[in-house]
Amino acid sequence: MRCLRLAVALLLLVALPLAAAAGAKAKAPAAPPNATVAMAKGGCKAFAALIAASPDAASTYDAAASGGMTVFCPSDDAVASFMPRYKNLTADGKASLLLFHAVPVYYSPGSLKANNGVMNTLATDGSARNYNFTLQNEGNVVTIKTGASGDVARVRSTLLDTDPVAVYAVDRVFQPVELFKPAPSPTPAPAPAPAADTPKAGKGGAARHRSPPAVADAPGPEADDTAPADQKKDSKKSAAAGAPRVRWLAAALAAVAVASTLA
Repeated sequence: MRCLRLAVALLLLVALPLAAAAGAKAKAPAAPPNATVAMAKGGCKAFAALIAASPDAASTYDAAASGGMTVFCPSDDAVASFMPRYKNLTADGKASLLLFHAVPVYYSPGSLKANNGVMNTLATDGSARNYNFTLQNEGNVVTIKTGASGDVARVRSTLLDTDPVAVYAVDRVFQPVELFKPAPSPTPAPAPAPAADTPKAGKGGAARHRSPPAVADAPGPEADDTAPADQKKDSKKSAAAGAPRVRWLAAALAAVAVASTLA
């Protein structure tokens, strides 16, 4: 009987620590998925290497992953074309640009397509450092636009979607306005001048200019009573021709009167 009790006691001494250890292991939270590993496997190896080379960016990415994070990683081709500008940044500027590609919220593909507007990023630090970009959705196309770049980045594929971390591949490097010059505003085109009325061209292409119709001078008050010059000449000729006849008739009458008197 005493041996049985000793055996039970030994079993309890061994089993209790094992059970406690198993319970503690079950309660421990699962580690968040590794975003940089998903980037490297999905065609964003160059961007993942830049994060690993920046202590500030790497530590911020690791801390944000447990609370929820969405990363937009540029493709290797996009990073290669942007490297000359990246190398001219300071260490703090490089870290800010890398953090500018992630937001502290987990967005699944469905929730990402349902959002529009301005988003804060891991680089946002109060009012002194805005570091935000604008997310826009048009159908199934998700685009990201910043104030410093006239180009629009597009989401090409989903590399990781495991709550609380999502990683999406984009085709361009985001350029924050805090590090690069703002995109120039488009100059409005001048308004066209009003078209002047031009005369229609006649034959031969020359424009015709019609003169106003000539107005005849109105006759004076005595115009109706005055005979034309030709009529005046004819009247004078008729008067001159009739004068001898009148003289002959007057002489004949005088001769008759004298004869009557003598008789």
